[in-house]
Amino acid sequence: MTFLHPHLLWGLLLIPLLIAIYVFWRRKQEATVLLPSLRGLSGKGGGLRVYLRHSVFVLRLLALSAVIVALARPQSTSSWRENQVEGIDIMLTMDISTSMLAMDFQPNRVEAAKEVAMRFIASRPNDNIGLVVFAGESFTACPLTQDHATLINRLRDMTPGIIEDQTAIGSGIATAINRLKDSKTKSKVLILLTDGVNNTGNISPKMAADLAKTFGISIYTIGVGSSSGEAPYPFQTEFGTIVRNVPVDLDEPTMKQIAEISGGAYFRATDNNSLSTIYQKIDQLEKTKLSTKNHRTIYEEYSLFAFIAVIFLLLEFLLRSTLLKTNP
Repeated sequence: MTFLHPHLLWGLLLIPLLIAIYVFWRRKQEATVLLPSLRGLSGKGGGLRVYLRHSVFVLRLLALSAVIVALARPQSTSSWRENQVEGIDIMLTMDISTSMLAMDFQPNRVEAAKEVAMRFIASRPNDNIGLVVFAGESFTACPLTQDHATLINRLRDMTPGIIEDQTAIGSGIATAINRLKDSKTKSKVLILLTDGVNNTGNISPKMAADLAKTFGISIYTIGVGSSSGEAPYPFQTEFGTIVRNVPVDLDEPTMKQIAEISGGAYFRATDNNSLSTIYQKIDQLEKTKLSTKNHRTIYEEYSLFAFIAVIFLLLEFLLRSTLLKTNP
């Protein structure tokens, strides 16, 4: 409970002052009778009037206290808060061509990319996130969903070799756009991760980027590959697996162009740590919007104390008019 005029509560200090005055006045009014013995008065009660002789004063004090509290305008409040979460629709678009088996990341590019992507998904519980994978062709591994457990399980199953090889970057983007274009959210994001050069497919990366811009989709491109120009790659032979260095063939100009056209950004990942940092940056750039509405209602409570004061005054009046009535 709060008070609109709390300074008026200082008036309650009158109560102990009035009590002191009353006690002093009563002592001045009492007569003293000298008796040789109290034996004749033993066992005799003072009667109801004696017990109630101070009640009128007490009731007046209680009424005065209630009036002072009522004048201070006591108020109670009820408040609540509504949180409205506006999520973001995100399509992860991942290259799973066989070049993603290169071992310049630990244990290799594709497994490192999946691990970081899973942490990214777990950090965004309010967003709809989907998954598109591509190599020589592309397909939707998981549509936009908030069932992130299912999404992560689908992501774990995506490995090089499950679809035709080569790198169709434009097709991968187009498939993701098809999943995002009808989204009603204000923010639509496509995260493209690849380590190669577009060498197949019916749509070029630039054409796909123009299409993304048309639908208001921002593309964050991540180029994966060692900065040394070569990367260790496992080759299967009749004698087992042999690891040899192969050239890193990443079309960075095209990746930058895709990001620039769509209003996104380009990042280069050269190892596990840099890839993790890139996803953290994207996480900060595309934050879920949280709007809060506060509601507060004030209720006046002075009428209760005014009613209590009236009750005390009525009781005081009844006592003075009946049991404590003095003869004229």
